[in-house]
Amino acid sequence: MMIDVVVFFFLLGVFARLVRSDLRLPEALYETLSIYLLLAIGLKGGIELSKQPLVALLPQIGATMALGLAIPFVLYPVLRGLRLSGPDAASVAAHYGSVSVVTFAVASAALMREGIPFESHASLWVAVMEAPGIISGILLARLSRLREVKWATLAHEVAFGKSVLLLVGGLFIGAIAGEAGTAPIQAVFVEPFKGVLALFLLELGLVAGGRLAEVRRFGFVVIGVGLVVPPVLSLAGAGVGLMLGLSTGGVALLATLAASASYIAAPTAMRIAVPEANAGLSITAALGVSFPFNILVGIPLYIAMAQALTGG
Repeated sequence: MMIDVVVFFFLLGVFARLVRSDLRLPEALYETLSIYLLLAIGLKGGIELSKQPLVALLPQIGATMALGLAIPFVLYPVLRGLRLSGPDAASVAAHYGSVSVVTFAVASAALMREGIPFESHASLWVAVMEAPGIISGILLARLSRLREVKWATLAHEVAFGKSVLLLVGGLFIGAIAGEAGTAPIQAVFVEPFKGVLALFLLELGLVAGGRLAEVRRFGFVVIGVGLVVPPVLSLAGAGVGLMLGLSTGGVALLATLAASASYIAAPTAMRIAVPEANAGLSITAALGVSFPFNILVGIPLYIAMAQALTGG
């Protein structure tokens, strides 16, 4: 399987950082690109959602939420066994319980390029898996001190933070307006999507390249977690996909989502709820190690696994 062209933009960003180039994307452009991608993914899922009854999707919604809730509880004792403190273990577990929208977008693009169909409403899974893992991580960090958590502030941040709000908002707009209603804006939110994704990956390459020094600082733990956890969690995602009877592409996408780690929603929420956790450790594992692994090695691996499991 050839590497998708958008991945080369990520590698270009990493290379630029390694050679200490002065290449930078303006902060305002980075924010604009992230808003665009979140809205576009939500809109696309909402349009497809408008074509089918929501009741039929309830088993998928329930199963994907349960998967997100369960992942931190499985990871937490493992991370504690690696001698991470309770807050650090809970924070890292929350990052892996939540999902990466950009990893999902890269996997979707790879499936389309390979001509492998997948459920058109797959972005719904992204929306419902974003928050449960964060909630589990907070519970793990605060089991003995739940009264100290400012739940109102935290609930507002999780429910109305940028990533969740844009994803869910896009889903609702697409579901209500439908294909006909969104036709006038498809030239903006559908056709340029892959080009915008390439620019965003260029910026993420610059960020990930800048994290390499921290990877060395944290050493074995962050490298081991960042490389081992994604493929292990992908098995759980694939298992849930098979249980739900998803297509080959759907199994691959759910495996990818389970393997991905949040570096947008989770860091913000955990900073509010678990301020004593080392934020650098979690974001370095998620963005500095797991994200490059997933887009370079993981996604082709998860697609091949899904094909083997489904015979597709």
